[in-house]
Amino acid sequence: MKLILINFMAVIMFCIVALLNTPLQAQQYNSDNYLSKPHGMATIILTYGERNSMFMNTFSLLPRWEFTVAAYIYNNDNDPKTDDGHSTSLYAKYMIYENESKTGGVAVKAGTGLDPGYLDGNERVNDAFQTFWTNAPITVAFFDNQISWDIMPGASMTRHYGDEDQTVWAFTYSTRLAWYPFNPELSIVGEIYSSEGELNVPVEYRAGLCWEPSQYSVFALTYDDEFKGSNGAGWEFGVMLFTPPFAKL
Repeated sequence: MKLILINFMAVIMFCIVALLNTPLQAQQYNSDNYLSKPHGMATIILTYGERNSMFMNTFSLLPRWEFTVAAYIYNNDNDPKTDDGHSTSLYAKYMIYENESKTGGVAVKAGTGLDPGYLDGNERVNDAFQTFWTNAPITVAFFDNQISWDIMPGASMTRHYGDEDQTVWAFTYSTRLAWYPFNPELSIVGEIYSSEGELNVPVEYRAGLCWEPSQYSVFALTYDDEFKGSNGAGWEFGVMLFTPPFAKL
């Protein structure tokens, strides 16, 4: 019942987003770019998927800074009537560098909780908020901005992991490539992400289409799976809502 109510509220919010005449953008990729939103902007992100759904809020309270809280709702058995658990994530992002053309740069992120794709099987529910992590999104543009490449190396520490209640360390990596073959509005996007070390999970891929009718509005439909397995996220659709710049410190 709790899962049905949460999904119902997510659908209601999605409909509100679709009706508002305000900027939108899609976000269900594991990879991130270097960019921090303009000072004072708040962002609401909704993603609905076969394996998990996500609700995320981001606040640009300080120049070059973003502060984010996210909640993940799981659907491991493909039955929306059952409650398969949830996890949360809190993190901050700081944009270190941006090039003159504003097409690339470097940022750093750190937080607690982890994207579900970085944890294995049932541990996604049990250990997600026991994880502390950091990574560095790097964005490079090629061929007159027809190709944008995001690279995001990082590291994580997970406490009380598994039946043996261990502390495990991992190197996390994620990379995303966006190709704009015809115009700046439509892109073909693919990414690969995983972790290596004491917390070693199968490599996952995600691919899909992004439509950007304006600089404020982006929609994306993607498919995610493991290269050697069947616990991928499956089909996902996400949308992002930007507010006017009001949340400033």
